[in-house]
Order: sequence, then structure tokens, then C-alpha cells
Amino acid sequence: MKLPLILINFKCYKEATGENALKLAKTCEKVANEYGVNIAVAPQFTDLYISKKVKIPVFSQHVDGIEYGAYTGHVSPLALKEIGVKGSLINHSERKLPLKEIKNCVEITKKYKLTSVVCADTLMRGKEIARFNPDFIAYEDPFLIGTGQAISKVKPDSVKNFVQAIEKISKVKVLCGAGITNGEDVKKALELGTKGVLVASGVVKAKNPREVLEDFARSI
Repeated sequence: MKLPLILINFKCYKEATGENALKLAKTCEKVANEYGVNIAVAPQFTDLYISKKVKIPVFSQHVDGIEYGAYTGHVSPLALKEIGVKGSLINHSERKLPLKEIKNCVEITKKYKLTSVVCADTLMRGKEIARFNPDFIAYEDPFLIGTGQAISKVKPDSVKNFVQAIEKISKVKVLCGAGITNGEDVKKALELGTKGVLVASGVVKAKNPREVLEDFARSI
């Protein structure tokens, strides 16, 4: 996957649901193409049809470590792959999982060649997750999510230490998130050694998402 990666988590915001989700995904696609950067989107499950409407990577917000079978209410990695989804968030702070389940999810995404982006809220949890060799670990401080206070500026040493610690034990690529709202935040995150950012409200709830995305792209 082309780096750096800008991954936009749509969550369940009204601004990114239904037709709004498709509209935002198309905006992301236009900016990605115009600036030659990799922007991926993670809409909620009911909007994953977007994967057939845009050519940028579409991720799921969660996946379960299951095969086909009697798993009512679960999210099948095989079904995700069938509709063109390229990967999934795992263990977001709003959808936390036990370590064993994280391991199962990473293993099954590897099996079906889906990109795994596993979230970690502490360095200790990041080191535990790194043993499973996901494609990415997204370091997010849950106390900064949605605050507009970028982790790359508020806690730069924390991000740098996280990247360096993970690099010592694995080849897993690190993203960072929480409070990212402008290009300067993205630029700082990359300077600290990350390979991209995980963003939500900074784009989705912005008055002009395209302007924010263009600011991100120019910073890269």
C-alpha cells in the first residue's frame, strides 16, 4: 500500500452516512487523484457498497475472526473481500477487543489478504499487538480523540517513542491519530516517524472537508 496513508474513519457521523458517505468518499478520491496521495476511507457497514463506487481503498471499521458459518451479527472477512473492501480497522477505542480476539482478527485478515490497521492506546498494548505482525498499528490517545488537539503536537515525544519502540521489535508500520485537524498536524506526525494518520472528525465534521483534505495532501 502506498505510503504515507491518510485513513479517514467515517464512524457513524450523520455527515458521513448514506448519500453523505458516498459524497465524502468521492471528495477523498478527487483529492487523492489530484495530489497523488493515498487517502483511504472507513465508512460504517451499511455504506461499504462505496467500495464499488470509488477507486481509493475502502476499509471496514471492524472485522471478526470468523470463516463462513452461523455467526449472526458478526462481520465476515470473506464478505468484506467479496464486495471489494481492502482492509479493516481492528480494536478501535470505541470497539475494543481482548488481545486474543485481536490476534484472531489479524490472522484472518492475513489469510484473506486484507490490510489490518490495529489501534493501540498505550505503548504496552502496541508492543503486544506488534507480536501479531499486523500491517499497521495506529497509536491513538483516547483522551485526545475528537478534541482538535493533535497527538503529534500535544504529545510528540509519546508518538516518537511509540514509533521507535515498535521498530525495535517488528516491521509493523505505525500511524497516529487523535485530534489531527490540519496539514501541520500531519506533517509533524510524519516527522516523528509515522507512516500516516488515522483521522475522523477533523475531516468528517469540518465545514469544508475538501479544504482539510487538500491541506493534508499538501503537507505530504
